[in-house]
Amino acid sequence: MVSYKKLGFVNTRKMMGKALSGGYAVPAYNFNNMEQLQSIITACVETQSPVILQISKGARKYANQTLLRYLGQGAIEMMKDMANEKGLKEIPVALHLDHGDSYELCVSCIESGFSSVMIDASSLPFDGNVELTKKVVNYAHPYDVTVEGELGVLAGIEEHVISEKTHYTKPEEVEEFVKRTGVDSLAISIGTSHGANKFKPEQCTKNEEGVYIPPPLRFDILEEVEKRIPGFQIVLHGSSSVPPEAIKIINENGGGLKDSIGIPEEQLQKAVKYNVCKVNIDSDGRLWMTAAVRKHLVEHPGDFDPRKYLGPAREALINMYKHKNENVLNSAGKA
Repeated sequence: MVSYKKLGFVNTRKMMGKALSGGYAVPAYNFNNMEQLQSIITACVETQSPVILQISKGARKYANQTLLRYLGQGAIEMMKDMANEKGLKEIPVALHLDHGDSYELCVSCIESGFSSVMIDASSLPFDGNVELTKKVVNYAHPYDVTVEGELGVLAGIEEHVISEKTHYTKPEEVEEFVKRTGVDSLAISIGTSHGANKFKPEQCTKNEEGVYIPPPLRFDILEEVEKRIPGFQIVLHGSSSVPPEAIKIINENGGGLKDSIGIPEEQLQKAVKYNVCKVNIDSDGRLWMTAAVRKHLVEHPGDFDPRKYLGPAREALINMYKHKNENVLNSAGKA
């Protein structure tokens, strides 16, 4: 058993509680490799934002669970060194399992140093979701590990999370779910979606620049959830904006991303004014990293040193994470 506290992480309870009362959201950024992790830590230290480092089941398998633990521990030391060098405060960092799909996976992550886990049993019938979520909570809480559950299903594709249709959260179920499971936070479905193709063009309108504008999020559901469980910590998944400028760079440099449509940032800014205190962003990081790598290799076809193209990718990510903290989630300065 490896305690997350010895590794330097915190759980999400306090940081999300502060976000809830402070009117902002904690960024939850996924990472799969060193450059993404460096970018997240750099951006969040420099903007003085708390952060939740998210690892999916697929990322854990790709990077190796033992290596990931030491990468996370190294990120904490990097954060402390950066803060000291720049005369800034150390920031709270949580290590979170994103979309855990089994009790066994959640237990494994807790035992290897995660400070927070998500058990996504949203595809099960309500009682089955309650049963599995409560089982994870009962294991996690004695170790002071926080647990995120989910009600409702997001459409889209992201690693092993696949659904063709959105099933909106039913507000009338949230009170019973929270009471019976004891979860610390709840991911709900109000129209966000996984992946870079969150909506079909026919679902959208176009602005004067020809950019697709997706249908608005279901703030009526969010408002009703807030009434039923006031002061409870709400999470939004699938919240990447899929910036057209990143898509343009990718496609101009040999890519083939068609009809890539995300969540407008002003919609996320509005959601943060409700109980939403954690916002998950993954695809935007993948897109900007891919855009920077493609652009560099087209412009410098003779380069073969990974540092030459991953360095610009890292800078693109830092800029993107800073923007999210400062202009979308309002988490900058809240460390």
